[in-house]
Amino acid sequence: MVSAAGLLIGACKGDDVADSGTGTGSDTGTDTGGEERVVVDGFEYFPQSVASGDPRPQSVILWTRVEDPDAPNEDLELELELASDPEFTDIIGQLATVAATAAHDHCVKVRLTDVSPGQAFYYRFVYTKDNTYLASRVGQARTAPAPEDDVAARFAVVSCQDFSRWYNVHLALAEQDFDFVVHLGDYIYETTGDPDFQAPIPERAIEFDDKAGAIPFNGGEFYAAASLDNYRQLYRTYRTDRALQSVHERAPMIVTWDDHEFSNDCHGSTATYFGGTVDEDDVARRKAANQAWFEYMPIDVQGDPEFDYDPAAAFPGDLIIYRDFVWGKNLHLAMTDERTWRSDHPIREDAFPATVVVDEAAVLAELGELPSYARPYFDIDTWDDGSLRDALIAAAGDVGYDPAWITGDLDALFVNVLIQTIDPGGASLAPIPDADIQMMPRGVSYASMGKTGFYGSFGARALVVKPAYDLWTRLRYQETGGASEQVLGEVQEAWLLDTLGSSDRTWKVWGNEFAVSQVAIDVRDLAPAPFNQLYYLSLDLWDGHRNRRDAVLGQLAGIENMIAITGDIHAFYATTPFANGDPEQRIIELITSSITTQSFKEILAGIVATNPALASFPEAALLVEALDSLLTSSSLKTNPHFGYANSDLYGFVMIDLDATKLDATYHQIGRDYLFKDYAGNLSALLGAFAMERFRVNAGERELYRDFSGDWRRWDRDTQAWV
Repeated sequence: MVSAAGLLIGACKGDDVADSGTGTGSDTGTDTGGEERVVVDGFEYFPQSVASGDPRPQSVILWTRVEDPDAPNEDLELELELASDPEFTDIIGQLATVAATAAHDHCVKVRLTDVSPGQAFYYRFVYTKDNTYLASRVGQARTAPAPEDDVAARFAVVSCQDFSRWYNVHLALAEQDFDFVVHLGDYIYETTGDPDFQAPIPERAIEFDDKAGAIPFNGGEFYAAASLDNYRQLYRTYRTDRALQSVHERAPMIVTWDDHEFSNDCHGSTATYFGGTVDEDDVARRKAANQAWFEYMPIDVQGDPEFDYDPAAAFPGDLIIYRDFVWGKNLHLAMTDERTWRSDHPIREDAFPATVVVDEAAVLAELGELPSYARPYFDIDTWDDGSLRDALIAAAGDVGYDPAWITGDLDALFVNVLIQTIDPGGASLAPIPDADIQMMPRGVSYASMGKTGFYGSFGARALVVKPAYDLWTRLRYQETGGASEQVLGEVQEAWLLDTLGSSDRTWKVWGNEFAVSQVAIDVRDLAPAPFNQLYYLSLDLWDGHRNRRDAVLGQLAGIENMIAITGDIHAFYATTPFANGDPEQRIIELITSSITTQSFKEILAGIVATNPALASFPEAALLVEALDSLLTSSSLKTNPHFGYANSDLYGFVMIDLDATKLDATYHQIGRDYLFKDYAGNLSALLGAFAMERFRVNAGERELYRDFSGDWRRWDRDTQAWV
């Protein structure tokens, strides 16, 4: 079923693909006049091959893109053929005149309806040129089983596929049997050759055609997509990879986006490239990213089968992608969007480290005592009749901070560091005397939370002191009635909780982009001052909105057989996250690593190696190497929900479920296998994968791990498998 635009998704049932008899051979079919015709391989006209997605009991999306070098700007027409066999000797359906418009980059999406539940079939698109019938590659698709069918489900979970390395994980995945794939985002990466994490293999390098429409970095060393042409080019390029194509050809994919489909660590239409030094809100760029994603992803916009992307529609709301799927009696899958309605990271990247956000009275009222992270502060506006304030404002341009921050209560210790920066010799600007500091009240500043720079992610989105952050955000959440923290937005959050809370399927699965589980490390006894802290590693995860997470988790924990499947963090974790410090309010979370993008350990090692604030802490690299031990330590007990952690491998998760249990097999491989194309040596690639298996039994909220056939339960009290 095709819209009038030829892209999506449904005009009327008269356009549906219907039974049309049987063909007479793999290269023959029947044209609209009833005459036999010869169909030949036309793969070069379909450089992104085919894909399917969003399987439901009576519908599925079929996708392709056609490219004719002789008609680059013209609208083209295709036909769609269905068959019961890959050779197309038994054609079971035909649809003529599917429009591939230039306005949609010649992408085509067909919403196939009025098909039977659980129906498997093969499909291909045919382009007619010079009286020759040119066929795409063949894809396999199927509809979901009927809601009343007591059937098993087998599906893969993948995430994070930067193009700069080889897609050998996809190559291995395509050898598996599965009903569908769940892609949790970062399908593309918006940058080309970012030295922080991308060092492209020559064959995998991407150079934008529309450089004028892209965002340049380091004088044009690399670029970030900004124009619609930039984003389309990324999808066109990624989808030329034969390993990725093979996965799409194998079965339907159910997708959501994370940040890199638009911009790293984004919230709404705001990027984070420049550390808070400029306003990075760019609605036009966000909408260009959304349009390209919509055109290239085989998504069925829930509740609106007629939907076609309108570039003039207001953001947010131009594209609603959260939706749910039922697979027989045993699976209800809800896919969410955790970027569109998300609020800014609570610690802004331009936050002034000295600014006090919780005064002494509020700290004492909440905790009853002053913690070690409480720091002395004073009112800069009244101190020394305002002379120090005036001096700091005057120096702002030279030192590089916004003078607007020089007001109100400021952290005295950080101000003294600032004074030493402004006047190292103390000739004209003396530091605040220790005797005065000792008499000051103590509160929580941004410096208390680890922010040491005027701009940037360190201490804002990465490596944030947990106890201070928890206190401040808890008070803000209470004061604002929860408005200070949004991830899903009110409407989507209510939809998620109602959809899964009212479901009568055996397993309720939440397709969630980034980690629900707390990811924190305690180095208070392992690192020198001032680095001896309990840290959140990243606040771009749900850790950054921990109070909202507790509110959502507290409700999800009341749902039987509740599982979260998660990506983004580039690590394999198996956890039992809980809300409000109560292990009984828990769910199970199964986290997959990346397909190619730098592992979590690689990323942290890069931060340590390049961050000036850590230059005096050479032991930091050793702590990164010990990351998984720190996450799962039974002596530190920082993350009692962590049953398994491997932050240095790549791969995918395969889930098998039925009415009695859910098994998750982690397929893991090392980074060395990402730098060579293994298409010609598949056996060596497959033999390099290691497996870890986990299980959840229906009716329980316990996580089990397979030790050579001995299934052991994760015990949060002892932090051991028992």
